[in-house]
Amino acid sequence: MGDSITEGTIVDLPVAPGDYVNTDDVVVVLETDKVSVDVRAPQGGALVEVLGEIDDVVEVGSALFRLDTDADAPERSTKVPPSGPPEDILTKEETAPPPAAAPKAAPKIEAPSSPAEVAPPKKAPPTPPPQADTPAFLGTRNERRTKMSRMRQRIASRLKEAQNTAAMLTTFQECDMGNLMEMRKKHQDVFTAKHGIKLGFMSAFVQAATAALQEVPVVNAYIDDQTQEIVYREYVDISVAVASPTGLVVPVLRNTETMSFADVEHNIAMYGKKAKDGTLSLDDMSGGTFTISNGGVFGSLMGTPIINPPQSAVLGMHATKMRAVVNEKGEVVARPMMYLALTYDHRLIDGREGVTFLKSIADKISDPTKLLLDI
Repeated sequence: MGDSITEGTIVDLPVAPGDYVNTDDVVVVLETDKVSVDVRAPQGGALVEVLGEIDDVVEVGSALFRLDTDADAPERSTKVPPSGPPEDILTKEETAPPPAAAPKAAPKIEAPSSPAEVAPPKKAPPTPPPQADTPAFLGTRNERRTKMSRMRQRIASRLKEAQNTAAMLTTFQECDMGNLMEMRKKHQDVFTAKHGIKLGFMSAFVQAATAALQEVPVVNAYIDDQTQEIVYREYVDISVAVASPTGLVVPVLRNTETMSFADVEHNIAMYGKKAKDGTLSLDDMSGGTFTISNGGVFGSLMGTPIINPPQSAVLGMHATKMRAVVNEKGEVVARPMMYLALTYDHRLIDGREGVTFLKSIADKISDPTKLLLDI
């Protein structure tokens, strides 16, 4: 489960004692500080006992359920559809029912294996995450309370921690999206035919940010508060903020300095599907040296993103709008423009470096040929 996760909350019990479960059927669903985890049956058997109830907090390594693996499968069993790749594996020996005089066996949560890459989903219009129990405002004075999920509590804690620790400052730039949109339109069919995925805008921003991070390496660094040292990282891992049904998650694209546009698109599509299905693992979201948050898909025109500790900066993308601008010839023309925001830790990054970094991204997006020529 990772060193930072010590416990989880039982949020769903898809099957009940007495039911027969097949291999990989979901038996218990846990919610941790970062992800929801499907705990699956390691093999077929009758569910003897579930060692907990919904809303119970269980520690990593504790007993979750007991299976009678000698039980015969019914002629027609109802299989619980798996929601994704196994996140946790319970070993056969640990789940076998113990002798009557012995204490209950404690199947332990083991580290998940690397999930297979998921085929990219078809692109759909972005929608905000669903809200539970949408209230009906009927002119009454009612109030209601709902328990904060562990993930929401963790998000709140991390965001406040960032404000209390970093000296956050935000700088803004605007970039002309016209050339990038034209390049995308011109080469979309060929790109899709060759790579099996559509060319989006995020891959260009990932590539531009990666190049800018190499040009201004202090933005890719962080302060180790315990040792009072600056840690410079000679690799680029970009966290991409993705909306999931349970909240904002930030899976990590690793070593983006080695990725092509197609590599970025495939990885983003994979993470997008996993976020939608609720199958993101802890490994998917650990680490990251820089974050890109795209509020523009929800219509945001401008905003100041918050740093994701221990990172030192975050890029905010916003909506592309047709605006009147003055071109190089002094003419007023309508162009598709986007505001960019960079929030950075002023303890480490000076204003000159922050502005230079963001201006580099804006220039590369406005003229995508600079990405190809590495200038």
